[in-house]
Amino acid sequence: MVFFETCGPNEALVISGCGYRKPLLIPGGRAFVWPGVQQCQKISLNTMTLQVESPKVYTCEGVPISVTGIAQVKIQGQNKEMLATACEQFLGKKDAEIRQIALLTLEGHQRAIMGTMTVEEIYKDRKKFSKQVFEVASSDLVNMGITVISYTLKDVSDDQGYLMSLGMARTAEVKRDARMGEAEARRDAKIKEAYAEQQRMESRFLNDAEIAKAQRDFELKKASYDTEIFTKRAEAELAYELQAAKTRQRIKEEQMQIKVVERGQEIAVQDQEIQRKERELEATVRKPAEAEKFKLETLAEAHKKRVVLEAEAEAEAVKIRGEAEAFAIEAKAKAEAEQMAKKADAWKEYEKAAMIDMLLNTIPKIAAEVSAPISKAKKITMVSSGNGDVGASKLTSEVLDIVSKVPEVVKNITGVDIMRSVQAA
Repeated sequence: MVFFETCGPNEALVISGCGYRKPLLIPGGRAFVWPGVQQCQKISLNTMTLQVESPKVYTCEGVPISVTGIAQVKIQGQNKEMLATACEQFLGKKDAEIRQIALLTLEGHQRAIMGTMTVEEIYKDRKKFSKQVFEVASSDLVNMGITVISYTLKDVSDDQGYLMSLGMARTAEVKRDARMGEAEARRDAKIKEAYAEQQRMESRFLNDAEIAKAQRDFELKKASYDTEIFTKRAEAELAYELQAAKTRQRIKEEQMQIKVVERGQEIAVQDQEIQRKERELEATVRKPAEAEKFKLETLAEAHKKRVVLEAEAEAEAVKIRGEAEAFAIEAKAKAEAEQMAKKADAWKEYEKAAMIDMLLNTIPKIAAEVSAPISKAKKITMVSSGNGDVGASKLTSEVLDIVSKVPEVVKNITGVDIMRSVQAA
């Protein structure tokens, strides 16, 4: 009777006996087995996790420490030779026995590696330690058909406080380095901050300098432009004022010419009026006077003495009035002369026209003032010796004679020779 045997992927069938010179190894499969002539056994291919502990092992410096490692091992089912070797070593044994054999092997190699390294090397370079244990243990366990999948150093400890001292020293060193690093960082930060502040101030000063320079250039250009503008404006204003002055001067010249023409016309009118009055006087006074001349001469002789006395008295009165009026005229002329002197300063540019204007303005006033007493007299008695004019002609000549003496009076009072100034102009 034939039996059909199977196993899972974590197991391997080992069939030996009749028909096989070497055991048939079937990992995770099935096979027919003849009972009585063949034997079928199973071997586990599960991964085994081993905690490898090595307490109080002396390192190369004689410091006792305890190390705990974690290893993952298993019987390799894919490699026929290793599986055959494992079957030779562990077939028929329980998993705990296989685990114990692998554990003792790993512990021995772990202890051996610890004895060749220092505590610092084991503690600081755990990867190196794990690699050495893995390589050494793998070479021995392979001969047993067991593969070391991985090895990791789990823990390192000691009872003497050596690792703690190392930790304290390292901690102090780290703290020292941290403090130094912090101080250096603060120093670098301060330096960088100072450098940044320096750059900021330099930038600010440079910016301020550029702003000041730009402001200066702006002020210089503005001052130049303002100077040019003010110069042009002043030139325009001066040109305007000059043109206005010239215009005013032309206007004044035109006005003076108009006044001269007007004065000339007034003088012509006055001359015509004087001629008319002379003709009127001649018609009303001189002709009747000549007609009555004989009568008057006849009567004059009879009344000669009386008339002479009356004439002398009247002449004296006229002289007194004339002197008073001359004094008044002289004072008024002096005031007007002062006014005209000031006016002449302003009219220097008009020269001859101004002198003529003053004379034309003054002569009618003087003539009017001289004629005023005569026009107010109620009665005028004239005595003629037969020589010279009589009547209105005599009165007119007297007025003109007084007016002709005005320049001399002005010269005596003010020292200004009007006639000479007019001739010089």
